[in-house]
Amino acid sequence: AMPNNCIFLVDTYNTLEGVKRAITTGHWLQAHGHQMVGIRLDSGDLAELSRQARTLLDEVGFTQAQIVASNDLDEHSITALKAAGAKIGIWAVGTKLVTCYDQPALGGVYKLSAIRNAGESWQYCIKLSEDTVKISNPGLLQVRRFFDKQGFFQGDMLYNQLQPLAPSLTTIDPVQGTTRGTITSDVPYQDLLIPIMRQGQLVTTLPSLTQIREQVKNQLACCPESVKRLQTPEVYPVSLEKGLFELKQTLIAELTELPSTGSGNIPSPHH
Repeated sequence: AMPNNCIFLVDTYNTLEGVKRAITTGHWLQAHGHQMVGIRLDSGDLAELSRQARTLLDEVGFTQAQIVASNDLDEHSITALKAAGAKIGIWAVGTKLVTCYDQPALGGVYKLSAIRNAGESWQYCIKLSEDTVKISNPGLLQVRRFFDKQGFFQGDMLYNQLQPLAPSLTTIDPVQGTTRGTITSDVPYQDLLIPIMRQGQLVTTLPSLTQIREQVKNQLACCPESVKRLQTPEVYPVSLEKGLFELKQTLIAELTELPSTGSGNIPSPHH
């Protein structure tokens, strides 16, 4: 039914015998004006079988035939197979992609950071917790991403848009409370957060799937290799702007002096 789109699964019983039968079928397709696209390996030693299959295919002139590999592949097994010299041209990643295998659930928590009534000033809100990483950040928050001279990401900084920023920015580790560094005004940056909905209405043009894919590719290309590597990757630095960090510490100090009100979003009358 689809003679120009044939990829033969060859490992039902004996993989190399299956490759030979695929070659026989490929010759038949050629005699009738068609081309075999390739073969697929789905079990066994994929690296060794792919090398042997490539040899068999090339010896009879099927140099254009692709070798497709499947069988619960992920980034780790693909990296290992490449390192082992596998002759695989197409990686068929299925289960571990569509099921988000290593992290099937993405937890999300809404935390109020500022609130106001119409015509009134903003009130900062903060959620207190005994766990430092769970204490929320107050303010009208924005994320600023900084770049080096080559266009690679240097790190992100969370800041409060209700506070003026100094020409030189001091960044603070949000957990340790230590100074990470100073960013001068000549360092290129991009503010990342843009409004999508306002009062229930869409206020921006949504990108197409193709545009989303290109954006992801471009962003990954700008991400340092030390962060992207599979083994012992570095943690991408996300900091708090010094003014935001100090505001947060002030609110924590003020609110911890109040009678206990439970762990919720607590408004504080600052603007």
